[in-house]
Parts: sequence; structure tokens; C-alpha cells
Amino acid sequence: MPEIWLNYGSTNVVLDIRAENLDQQLETKGPFLNDSEIAEKLEQIDISKPIELVALNNSESVKKTIKTIYDKCEQKSLQKPRILADKKILNLIKEGLPEGSPVAEFGNNDLKNSSLVFIGEMEFDGLFGFETIATRLVKKFGNDDMLSAYEKRKENLPIPGQESENIKIAQKFTDSFEIVSIEIAANSQGVVDLAVGHPSSTMSISKPFLSHAQKNVEKHRTMMISTGKDASNDTLGRSLSSLWNCNKAIKDNGLAILLAECTNGIASEAIQQFIEGRMSLDRLKKPSKYVNGMEDLLFLTEIQKRFQVGIVSILPEFYLKKLNIISFGGIKQAMDHILKSQGIKQKIAVVSDGARLLLN
Repeated sequence: MPEIWLNYGSTNVVLDIRAENLDQQLETKGPFLNDSEIAEKLEQIDISKPIELVALNNSESVKKTIKTIYDKCEQKSLQKPRILADKKILNLIKEGLPEGSPVAEFGNNDLKNSSLVFIGEMEFDGLFGFETIATRLVKKFGNDDMLSAYEKRKENLPIPGQESENIKIAQKFTDSFEIVSIEIAANSQGVVDLAVGHPSSTMSISKPFLSHAQKNVEKHRTMMISTGKDASNDTLGRSLSSLWNCNKAIKDNGLAILLAECTNGIASEAIQQFIEGRMSLDRLKKPSKYVNGMEDLLFLTEIQKRFQVGIVSILPEFYLKKLNIISFGGIKQAMDHILKSQGIKQKIAVVSDGARLLLN
């Protein structure tokens, strides 16, 4: 019996699956930058001047980048920069740093501080095509610009990995800020590429990221999808991106099961409003104002016309029923459901790094 370990929150869980039920294990690939190559690319950051590092997510590649900068400061006997992060990931970032490292919460009024250096790991995005530092910033600070991006969508389905006009809205939003970014392309095995510069330009690494992440496969009837890292499945809103990345490889009337703990809940205002009956699907088509997560709610309702969605998470079953998502309390329960509903000989495709893999 094959033993496949998949990420679930801050830990990994085992998927016990019989060889006759395993269709294909879909993974990302290299080659990767070594430590000296990463350090060389980071030479563009002037650490002799006062800087503050803003960690936009808590992935291993972000922590590795911060550690490399800290090592450089130590070698040159320079003061280590302060680390800023959103409150919900503050302690997670702190765990990977030397004891006594200066860490503080990133405030909403800090964006005009020219000493800021943003660090983020690139992923795919259903609305913009790519999740970059620029798109993260426009989502956090630019509500009017997000409405423009939402209105410019070509259809009501996600477009991960596609270059779109929307991304220019995010890049233009950051043009007025004198900030620096470190954009990282990585997967579960290592760092693929890294770019330093203004967030409107560091999207240049999207091409090598795409070339490592893209995989052409036949369509599957049943797919088990792990996002590959806690930073991409700590909320329902974040975990849905992995579903967008794999949706083209799922057959009509098929089943996709997300493995996403969602320790921080829904984290999507639009989805929360829909669950509570304060958001209608009609309002999603032509909204007068943007509500965080609107695109994900729209994409979810559209792809559910093609196939069924399930999730292994700690989210209340009551919430998930409202979203027409099948709720599973554990990975074994999900496997039992597949074999019972689709037959004991059903073949299952397994995705181990869904946030950084694009299936076509």
C-alpha cells in the first residue's frame, strides 16, 4: 500500500491508498537556486541603510530569505532589520527567527514608509493570473482598484497562470509608493527564482515560475488536492486558489477534495456574507462596490456547475453546506466517501503542492 504524506495545516498527514486506487501523484519540479545564488540575488538590497522587512506570508521560502538577510547583517556587523507582519502570522514568522529578533505588527498606515522591503512568495491567482506582492498590496489597501480589476474579468471562471489586463491595475496601484520588494518563486522542494526591485516590476519571475509549475495532464474523475503549505490553507479563502489551479484537470461530474485545515476560518468577507444570507449571487455579477473575496465566491459557484467540491477541514459543516461543499472530518472519511460513492476500483489523482502547481 503506497503511503503518501500531504500537508494539512502546520503538519503532514498520511493518505493510505491502495495501489489500485492511485491514478497519479502530481508534483512540481526543479531545478532550484542554491544558497549562494539566493545570497547573490539579495545583494541588491542595501542593508547598510535602515530597512524594515515586511513578510507577506509565512512560507519556508520567505523565512529562508529573511534568514539569508540576517546572516549578511551578522557577517558585516550590521544591525538586523525589524520584521513586520500581519497579526495572524506574527508568531509563525517569529518561530523561524533567532531569539530576540525585532518583530512587530504591520499597520495599515505603513505603506508610505520608503524603508519598507516587502517579501512574498508568488502563487497563482484566479482573478489576476498571478498572486504577486503588487496584487497582495492592492487587495489589502486598494478597494476601489479591486473593483476595477473585478469588473475587468473576462469571464466568471478563474484564470490562474494567465497574463491579464488586471495585473496592470495592481502594478499601477503600487507605482505611487517608493518601496522595494523581494518576489520569490518557489515550490515545496526549493526556491526556483527570486527578483528584487519595485513591486510593479518583480512580476518578471512569473515566467520561470510558470515553466516549473505547469503540467499538462489528462482529465481525472476524482482528485485529492493538498495546497502544499500552511500559508496557503490557513483559511478557506486562501485554500480555494489550489482548486482554481487544478479545476481544468477535473472531469465534468467529477469530484475534487481539498485538504485544508483552515485554522483561521473563512477569511473572505464575501463568502461570510453569503453564508449569513447578506450576499446574493446576482450581486456578484455587477456589484456597486468590491467586497473582499467576491471573485472566489463567484468562481466557486461557477465550477460547481461542472463538478462536486469537498473539503477536509475544521470548518463547521453548517457553513460548508451553505456553500454546497461536502464536509469531511478527516482524510480517511474522505477516502471512504470516494470508494463508497464512486466504487472500490475508483482511481484517484493526488496533488501534493496545489498552490504552486498548474494543471492544464
